[in-house]
Order: sequence, then structure tokens, then C-alpha cells
Amino acid sequence: MTVFEIMAVNHLEELIAEWYEYKGYFVRRNIPVGKREKGGYETELDIVAYNPSQKHLVHIEASLDADSWARREKRFRKKFEYGSEFIPKIFAGMELPKEIDQMAVLLYASKQNHKMLGGGRLVLVGELLQEIFSELDGKLLSSAAVPEHLLIIRSFQFVSEFRDILFDLQ
Repeated sequence: MTVFEIMAVNHLEELIAEWYEYKGYFVRRNIPVGKREKGGYETELDIVAYNPSQKHLVHIEASLDADSWARREKRFRKKFEYGSEFIPKIFAGMELPKEIDQMAVLLYASKQNHKMLGGGRLVLVGELLQEIFSELDGKLLSSAAVPEHLLIIRSFQFVSEFRDILFDLQ
């Protein structure tokens, strides 16, 4: 059994991590933080990414939940507070910006009444997909292929390149 066969993968987290890696970030995933005295950790940070040329540090928590806003607020606030405390230690030795761009990426949500969540900015999955497909638009597989190890983003590039054929299937 390989590592990939036993490792649970969250599709949304994988998509986000690939996207940031594609954009030139160093990406860390599923980082346990807040070691407990009797074992285990307080929480796990989904994705932390750093782009040294842009001096941009981002902490992303992704969720497919349909929880209440109150429950989400509590959970994301905890994650972002732990992120603020532990992220500098994760990238020890690197010159990091003082501010961490924290974002909550949600599938089941609306920004009508909420622009922030737990102290981080709210990003809807649709907005993320729009950003990705806008960036991939016109990047041909023959001359600007997404690296093959970024499976989801590369699949999106195929969809982008062949969208005329795909969406004319009626």
C-alpha cells in the first residue's frame, strides 16, 4: 500500500494547494499545531503558502461544511489564531512578512451578509474557480502546459482548452 492509498485527501484542499504551487508558492499542507502535553494537537492548518518574490504569506482554511455561521465563526477563528501564532515557526529561517493573508474558502456560503469569517476574508469556491480559469484561459497545452504533477489544475487546463467542444455537447 502506498502513502497515497492510505492518505485521506480533501479535494478542495488539494485544488487550493495545487493552485498556489502553480502560482510559485512554497506550500505546506495539513500542519498539526499546538502540541498537547498528553499527546495530539490542538488543531491542524489546512494550507500555508509563501511566495518569497511577492513577499506574500497566506493561510487558507477550506471547508465543504453547511454549518451555521456561529459554528463556523468559532472554528475558523481558532484556526486563524493558531495560524498567527505558529506559522512563523513553520517557516523558521525565512524572512516573512508580518501580516498573514488568512482566508476561509467555502462551497456552501454567500457573501451577502458575510465578507469575513473568523478574522479571515471569505472566498467562495466559485470565485476561486473563476480566478483559476481566467488565468488558464489561452494557455495552450502545446506551449504552456501546467506541470503534470498538478493533476487538478492540469485537468482544468484541458477543460479550458477544449471548452468549445465540451460545452457544445447538447
